[in-house]
Amino acid sequence: MTTDDLTSYVGRAGDETEVRRLLGEARLVTLTGPGGVGKTRLAGRVASSVTRAFPDGVIVAGLAELRDGTLVTRTLADCLGLHDTAARTALDTVLAHLRDRRTLLVLDNCEHLVGWCAELAGVLLRQCPDLVVLATSRCSLGVAGERVMPIAPLAVPPESARTVGDAIAYDAVRLFVDRATEVLPSFRLTEDNAAAVAGLCRQLDGLPLAVELAAARIRALSPGQIADRMSAGLALLTTGARSLPARQRSLRATIEWSHSLCTDAERAAWECCSVFAGAFDLAAAEDVCAARLDGFAVLDAVDGLVDKSVLLRVEGATGVRFRLLEALREFGQERLAAAGTAGSVARRHRDHHARLLAQADAEWFGPRRDEWFGRLSDRHADIRAALSWSLREAGEAVVALRMASSVIEYWLARGAAWEVREWLDRALAVAAEDAPGRATAQARAALCAALHADLEGARQRLELAEAISDEDAVPYVCHARAFVALLAIEPHALENAAEAVRIFGERGEVRKQLHPMFIQAVATAFRGDLAGARRLLDVMLHLCESAKDESYRSMALFGLGTVEIFFGGDLGVGEQAMRDALEIDLRGPDVLSAAYRVDGLAWASARREDWPSAARLFGTAATLWERCGAEPDIAVSLAHRELLAATRGALGEARFEEAFAEGRRRNPHDILAAPACSEPAGTAVLPPLTRRESEIARLVATGLSNREIAVRLVIAQRTAETHVQHILNKLDLANRTQVAIWVNERAEPGSGPA
Repeated sequence: MTTDDLTSYVGRAGDETEVRRLLGEARLVTLTGPGGVGKTRLAGRVASSVTRAFPDGVIVAGLAELRDGTLVTRTLADCLGLHDTAARTALDTVLAHLRDRRTLLVLDNCEHLVGWCAELAGVLLRQCPDLVVLATSRCSLGVAGERVMPIAPLAVPPESARTVGDAIAYDAVRLFVDRATEVLPSFRLTEDNAAAVAGLCRQLDGLPLAVELAAARIRALSPGQIADRMSAGLALLTTGARSLPARQRSLRATIEWSHSLCTDAERAAWECCSVFAGAFDLAAAEDVCAARLDGFAVLDAVDGLVDKSVLLRVEGATGVRFRLLEALREFGQERLAAAGTAGSVARRHRDHHARLLAQADAEWFGPRRDEWFGRLSDRHADIRAALSWSLREAGEAVVALRMASSVIEYWLARGAAWEVREWLDRALAVAAEDAPGRATAQARAALCAALHADLEGARQRLELAEAISDEDAVPYVCHARAFVALLAIEPHALENAAEAVRIFGERGEVRKQLHPMFIQAVATAFRGDLAGARRLLDVMLHLCESAKDESYRSMALFGLGTVEIFFGGDLGVGEQAMRDALEIDLRGPDVLSAAYRVDGLAWASARREDWPSAARLFGTAATLWERCGAEPDIAVSLAHRELLAATRGALGEARFEEAFAEGRRRNPHDILAAPACSEPAGTAVLPPLTRRESEIARLVATGLSNREIAVRLVIAQRTAETHVQHILNKLDLANRTQVAIWVNERAEPGSGPA
């Protein structure tokens, strides 16, 4: 939704008012209309204008990139920043998060998944009484209580419009002039061209996408020449596609005309790049286009398609990427299918993402971990699409097994353990019994099941893995066996973990040693050998520091903190280890790990019998557990339960709840701040922004990226992106620099933007 709003917004004031009115009357409003009519833009504008009515936030779930209906709910959980580590489904997690919140949920581009979206919307509306849903779709959802609002194209001038004054009064003409000026700054609507522009907008039925595609040609053609060529294109299409409604024929003609005016290389790139579900970079485009174009030709073709407004340029933290609007992507897919090349291009797409995951797996352990997490997150829609294709094509499930098994930490960091477990299970269901990697995939699926406290499911998968004679899988099986035993407080956790550490070490796979080494250390402490546990964690810390890997270093510090605090070691050492781990986690997006660390600091306060501090820390941890949809019942369950109960008992119910509530309101960053640290200056609301938007605007003004803002405020990155887009829309600004200027102009003397 956000990339379409990089350009200025024209018209729709009346539509905005009507949608807002409907949202005040109904809990499900669906904007319908043909592709290219502007449903997404309108929904985004309305969502930005009603934030005050929804104090718990506006959530935008874009579904255009999704190809698998089973992942609709998981995608919504992703947008909410929820992890699926608790022993419940993604739907349970989403319901628990939204049930008591006054929230607006925007489900954008539902038409290709309408059944799944209707089912989800129905459940959410029944069980979340304060939730309101705004959907966009080419057809209604068909849910009880739905109010459907058809979105008409922009108003066009009548045939009598000949003058500038007559033409510019209509939104379609204003849109054409606006986009034409972006392409050719010297363009002006004049008495000489006003009639041609008005006629062109009529030919295009005022469809915004069609108008924008036509305006992109203004550098090479005059409005009259564009109108002449469009007339010919419409006549041809009307002859060959009478079954299409008039407006769809107009859009179709515009797209075909744009396609015909591209060079051969540009047409090839357009068609091949339609295989991407989301945004893609130049390297990915070069891979999928390689059968028809060489690398230099792809660069030139992509540049030409951006110039012609076929591709949108998307600036991101991981570099420049490109995206096709959905109507243009569908057209490219049709061309591929007609040529019989859709399968070969999809294979190239899958192979590119399989190589990407393999490269991430090889480089994950070390200083590039956060970079790889960002790159894979940006490409998550296409990773899903590549997995889906592999499961549909005969004989390709073995590649899906390898892809889903490769960089398991990525899925866990996303909070998507359940999703990768489903990919593994689906691949195992269709892969040959003798498929290579089958035993390893079963062991990986067992590890994910254990993360959901599904110990029986984990044991079943381990039995299946062990029934396959595969030496390569042995350490993976030992690792999962050790984790299950640790969680169940059963024997042999230590022995299995030690065996996994040994075999991975002999293979030189240091990264794969680390989680088993953590398990081994905790299991050693359970047996009363604190010195042995410390030695193992020291080795783990040394391996992490040598590789400059902060994520696993945080895990080692957490292990040290657990050993010292819960098993009767040096309380000061344990507390400092927890603080050091938390400092690492708060620099990145891993809210779940931060929840563990704050919980650990609560244990330390409880051990010191500083009960008010312990209660506050348990409260802060509870907010983090809730924020990622998880519960403290994995790995820290025993310590959490015992010390939480002790804190509650020592304070009494009333004092505990008061301190707990105070902790819930605290930002976890403040835990690491010096006691005398005061609140930052400039916390007042900046009208017309909400308090949260004002806070984010100030952070934008300090130069923080969306990801850094998300980390600072402990919110999902998509939530930060949505807030920033709302700020741009409300203030009618085009970029972050303008936001910074706007904030600084309103800063109190001496206070700065923050």
